[in-house]
Amino acid sequence: MAFKAIGQFSFCAIFLMAFGGCDNPQTENISTPVVPSAAKLTGFAVPRNEAVETQISTLISKMSLEEKAAQMRIFHARRGIELDDNDELVLSDDVKTRLNFGIAGIKNPGEYLTPEKSALLNNKLQKYIIENNRHGIPAVFVTEAYNGVDATGTTRFGRPINMAATFNPALVKNVWDTIGREARLRGLHMCHSPEADIMRDPRFGRMSEAYSEDTHLTTEMVVAAVRGVQGDTKGLSEKTHIGAVTKHFAGYGQVEGGLNFASIQISPRTLVDEIFPPFKAAVQRGQTMGIMPSHGDLNGVASHGNRKLLTDILRDEWGFDGYTVSDSNDIARLNTFMGVAETEDDAALMGLNAGNDIDLYSDIAYSRLPRLAKDNPNIEAQMDEAVRRVLRVKFNLGLFDDPYIDVATVAPKVRNTKSLALAYEADLDSVILLKNRNNTLPLEVSGKTVALIGPLLRETAHKDYQEVFGTKVNIISERALHLTDEHSHKPNMKPLDDPKNKAGFARALDAARRSDVIVMFLGGDEHTAKEAFFNCCYGDRYSLEPVGLQDELLRQVKALGKPVIVVLKHRRTLAINEIAESADAVIDAWDLSEQGDKAVANIIMGKVNPSGKLPVTVPRHIGQIPFHYSQKHINFRKDYLFIEEGALYPFGFGLSYTDFDFSEITLSANHIPNGASLTATVRVTNSGDRMGKEVVQLYIKDLIGSVVRPEKELKAFKKIELAAGESRDVEFNITPAMLAFTDINMDYRVEDGDFKVEIGNSSQGGKLAKFTVETLK
Repeated sequence: MAFKAIGQFSFCAIFLMAFGGCDNPQTENISTPVVPSAAKLTGFAVPRNEAVETQISTLISKMSLEEKAAQMRIFHARRGIELDDNDELVLSDDVKTRLNFGIAGIKNPGEYLTPEKSALLNNKLQKYIIENNRHGIPAVFVTEAYNGVDATGTTRFGRPINMAATFNPALVKNVWDTIGREARLRGLHMCHSPEADIMRDPRFGRMSEAYSEDTHLTTEMVVAAVRGVQGDTKGLSEKTHIGAVTKHFAGYGQVEGGLNFASIQISPRTLVDEIFPPFKAAVQRGQTMGIMPSHGDLNGVASHGNRKLLTDILRDEWGFDGYTVSDSNDIARLNTFMGVAETEDDAALMGLNAGNDIDLYSDIAYSRLPRLAKDNPNIEAQMDEAVRRVLRVKFNLGLFDDPYIDVATVAPKVRNTKSLALAYEADLDSVILLKNRNNTLPLEVSGKTVALIGPLLRETAHKDYQEVFGTKVNIISERALHLTDEHSHKPNMKPLDDPKNKAGFARALDAARRSDVIVMFLGGDEHTAKEAFFNCCYGDRYSLEPVGLQDELLRQVKALGKPVIVVLKHRRTLAINEIAESADAVIDAWDLSEQGDKAVANIIMGKVNPSGKLPVTVPRHIGQIPFHYSQKHINFRKDYLFIEEGALYPFGFGLSYTDFDFSEITLSANHIPNGASLTATVRVTNSGDRMGKEVVQLYIKDLIGSVVRPEKELKAFKKIELAAGESRDVEFNITPAMLAFTDINMDYRVEDGDFKVEIGNSSQGGKLAKFTVETLK
């Protein structure tokens, strides 16, 4: 078999030496050129400024070991940072002690204050920090962003998984642009977001924090998020945006058993082809300012102690020049949890040597570096490099120039009409219509009584639906059930004989009897899918079935013989077999913004045509996992006994109130030289009677490979809007990068042979064409 390189790529041999499977350390691989010198690095958000580098060198030369170690630590504001009734800064003795030598940063200062009060607090806090360390070094103030800025008074957007369902990177970038602006106005500078993890196990409680099961979709969403929150790096120099810390590097979504903190086993080939690309794109296309390692191990090597991962690959191969920050306490956990460091001292040294620049939260890791450096002077050079990267970020954020916020400008710019309208627009683009039996939707509601029932019914839903439906509609609202006791650490399911649930169940049925149509809010909430924290909280599940009595409630409501619309709200994929069978229409809303109920109500009425697509495959049963659409093709040979074959709903699926027809595919060539590109064109026609948006999706399958290849892989998509009767040609450029993979010799390249192109509106049932790649003789 002949091959042609499409570029140079060398990290795989290094990686295999660390993780096994390679006998020849000289194996060369193919991808992006390796950057040999610091002057050519392109991964960082702002090109190096020699004057700034000189200032950093001067600063470092004057710093004590204690001051250097302080620039390598972050602590949480809950240790004692607040404003008193007179808006004066109040710091606990503990915080004052921590700030004696300066600090790299502080997590979530002002998180429970209004945006204006937060800006005021952070101005005062920054002033205190600058005036109370010898060199006047400012601190970075850090947040997170799963539904927008994780703080009081900011715009609440939909979850990242909702953003992925839009298949609209431009819209997602606008959302993150707003997040970056609102965070900076609060006096914040970095966010521990976005997540570039691939999510393929819905048992994992953190599923909705990331974007999808698919490498390409996740990559495009992560790049949009990073570029948006950083303002395309221009927003950093102009101090209007914040820096992104892309996480969790790498493989965190593949925890075994779907359990947080569990081990992670991923083959080197899968890492290169499927797990690394979103992170690499965040560095090289998004220019992320930060990277956070994974809580877990990677094939037995703890990520926070993995020099091959955090230095050889991330920095030397990809050119990343920002800072790395540990996940919560994870450097110390190299000893206390991972068991790969003999002592706490060893854990600190291991984390430093691996390439961790900042220690998040721990008091038993980098706090030891001054003493350790006195005993081992050779590690001071490593500390200097870490401090250099932290200071570079601070300079590029403009903190040495002007670290303060004009408080008078804050209120009109945070959670304003424009940002709320954007949240609403993103909701509309993300809502997925999964089922619409006999065109139940759009719904004519005028003069009818509509029952809103179910455990995911929000308190504000009645008002929002009434506003959209109008005064000629009578609305009855009844939550009916509590899924759990909502215990913050380990929620317990509520049984039917729970008095509140028993009474609510009866009230919901009564409401359904008195109505003409029923809208049921089912699924899961923040108690049934969440992060499982280290010492206490549970958030992962053993089952994908809807929690509690939801299916039974649906069965009894459906038995009334009235139209039933299910609005599915959730933070993990659920096996919704009863819902798919019994409901007349199913709207998959995931976890929308504060505008979500209005968005869904408008879609139910047909004022807006749904256009969201599934960012995951929906299985029928937990026993089908793993079940992502892009598994190796041999995995789809047979299914299981006693279950209907295939997915309940495929990746990329989503209905519309109109119809879209796809022509056959036209290829610009049927044979191309290895290393060349071609175009694939399809004409899409809106054959229905209303305007609508469609996501045109291109999948590639390598028919014969030196290793077993995926069933198909999403390689491109375009979201278009067509008026009724309108047609448009949609063209995709198929490049060598779309065809390359890691071959049997661990070389990343395009192999000669036949490829299948599939273009459609989901991962199933598209139009097909074939082409051949050949090496010229």
